[in-house]
Amino acid sequence: MNDDKPALFITPPFTQLNTPYPATAFLKGFLNTKNIKSTQVDLGLEVILSVFSRDGLTRLFDGIDPGDPKLTDNFRRILTLRHEYISTIGNVISFLQDKDPAIAHLICGREWLPEASRFGGMADLEMAFGDLGIRDKARHLATLYLEDIGDLITGMVDPHFGFSRYAERLGRSPATFDELEQELNKPESFFDHYLIGLLQEKTDLVQPGLVAITIPFPGNLYSALKCGQWLKKNRPQIPVAFGRGYIGTELRSLSDPRVFNMTDFILLDDGETPLINLLEYLRGKRKKEELKRTFLRDDGMVVFCNGSTSPDCLPGDSGTPDYSDLPLDRYLPVIEIANPMHRLWSDGRWNRLILAHGCYWAKCAFCDTTLDYIHRYVPNKPAQICDRMEAIMAQTGKNGFHFVDEAAPPALLREVALEVIRRDLNVCWWTNIRFETNFTSDLCRLLKASGCIAVSGGLEVASDRILKMIDKGVSVSQAVRVARNFTEAGIMVHTYLMYGFPTQTARETIDSLEIVRQLFFHGLVQSGFWHLFAMTAHSKVGKHPEAFGVVRKSFDIAPFANNDLSHHDPLGCDHEAFGEGLRKALYNYMHGICIDRPLQEWFDFPIPPATIAPKFVAGLLKAERSQPVNPDAHVLWLGGPCSIRVYQRKKKGKIHPWATVVIHNRRENITLSGPSNLGQWLYDRLPSLSARNRKIFTFKELEQDFSRHIPIGFESFRKGPVMHALRDNGLILL
Repeated sequence: MNDDKPALFITPPFTQLNTPYPATAFLKGFLNTKNIKSTQVDLGLEVILSVFSRDGLTRLFDGIDPGDPKLTDNFRRILTLRHEYISTIGNVISFLQDKDPAIAHLICGREWLPEASRFGGMADLEMAFGDLGIRDKARHLATLYLEDIGDLITGMVDPHFGFSRYAERLGRSPATFDELEQELNKPESFFDHYLIGLLQEKTDLVQPGLVAITIPFPGNLYSALKCGQWLKKNRPQIPVAFGRGYIGTELRSLSDPRVFNMTDFILLDDGETPLINLLEYLRGKRKKEELKRTFLRDDGMVVFCNGSTSPDCLPGDSGTPDYSDLPLDRYLPVIEIANPMHRLWSDGRWNRLILAHGCYWAKCAFCDTTLDYIHRYVPNKPAQICDRMEAIMAQTGKNGFHFVDEAAPPALLREVALEVIRRDLNVCWWTNIRFETNFTSDLCRLLKASGCIAVSGGLEVASDRILKMIDKGVSVSQAVRVARNFTEAGIMVHTYLMYGFPTQTARETIDSLEIVRQLFFHGLVQSGFWHLFAMTAHSKVGKHPEAFGVVRKSFDIAPFANNDLSHHDPLGCDHEAFGEGLRKALYNYMHGICIDRPLQEWFDFPIPPATIAPKFVAGLLKAERSQPVNPDAHVLWLGGPCSIRVYQRKKKGKIHPWATVVIHNRRENITLSGPSNLGQWLYDRLPSLSARNRKIFTFKELEQDFSRHIPIGFESFRKGPVMHALRDNGLILL
């Protein structure tokens, strides 16, 4: 490999329409620290924009036989309205890219866009968006319009198509390479035509010394292989490497050499050091035996090379993610459903960052805790995280961040939030959390002040017995209180929910649903998602199924993918039977409807009655919140600046020096009155407690300072109305 030739990073179809998947930007940023040239391309976005264009739709419609027996009434309607689709597609794409906002009025008029079956199940737009949300209404309608076309593609042209995945079924833990190979050797499909054309264009333009293709999900596998297949046949001089999440979980025991007809190298886990070692090998500066976590084919056999002594890259040394050569203005924020939390996945452009490598908990029994990306926990420094945020905002012009950690550590979040506030960074961000007690009401208020808009956390099975089996480290009551803390701070809460964990009974499933119902009833969560438990090879359950009361059906090691494991649960119920009812109930709860409906109505078979008390969650919310104050707790002021007026007050014939302190918060002014010495102390002290200051006072220091200036006892002040007003309007204890 010539040192002057750049590495080309490729994200294959499909991940998200609204924002780049961050793997290539992370690796490009890392190579920048080594002064190694690289460039990147999101082929998923490029393919979508090519298909959903005037030329793309013309080719789509021309390729459909009007006499095809698969042509349903719905598809026939779309085909009949081909002119309306072709004439509007360019405007719709431009609108979704925020380049033509005025089109929203035409879209919302409901007479300009052609409508097919996706519009038939549409929610009440006024209920979902209100009278003023014309932009959001239009995005939702434009999304349905695209999905109608997508349905036509799936039904008539390419059954593998999906907007955020492609041929996902083929990538779901295929034990052998047989079916994938058969699919890859078929004639070029509708999407292959665009994929290969764009791949050829990009590689001929860049002339790379290495093509590195990220495969984060099963829905990227086929397209990655298709890219590799074309490169090995048509550009055999260019080395090809695969890596990222799917590779690291599914292909750790790879033994089938046929996959190397599509690639030269397969890299496991974090890509920074393996990539540098690979580039050194390609430049003749390293032996292949000295590669790091790299599969290759040697003499017809799969060989795993891991002789490198180079350490893995620490988060602080990985560089700032670099999005500079991605077309950020061409992504397509969409609104798939009218739910404020789900919009974070599909609407807006999010800059992705990590706070720490790995998970600080790393104990959950269903999780891949034996793999490096989970068990090796290394936090980054708050100042460096904020440095990177500032650099990315300057580069992209966007101030929205998604911290993509497995679970963001509360202590690190606290320090990052303080650093954000001290630097006056105007950002909004969201992340994944665990529902643990360290997320106090005061910490949640601090996170909100720093720009936190939402969190997602795993409640999993809302059963203390099963949470203990999982080793989740939280209880149901704890999760309820933490959800309350976030919600009261104005931070949206999404919860991941699981059913079918080993030994889970039908009653526990229904009890879990009842708790979820109560959480939505009290407004403690705004969004959720049920998924069926899957046993994976790198989890505690997968490695020791007998300890969890289940039986693995096979211990054979497949030659291709090995992650999802089939198992039998002799002690549990028929878990799959509950899926549809759980999803229907949750969908309605998220939309604020049918929350009082009996749980039985969601299922078409008899279910056991819930044993959870109807006011279980309400009782937890009424429990006493007060906690003993830690003398070493940090005291911070999140409120606004103050002004003071000192005057004489006459009461019962006596004159008293008096003061009124006004706190100028952003939404309203808060007025506090009291003796002039107390007012003066507040006026002098509150600015010194500001979260913007580097100097932090402890609660004990505050008490001592108060006692030096005010003759009344501090305990009386702490329990009095002035302190309550301060606590309600910006004074927090951490």
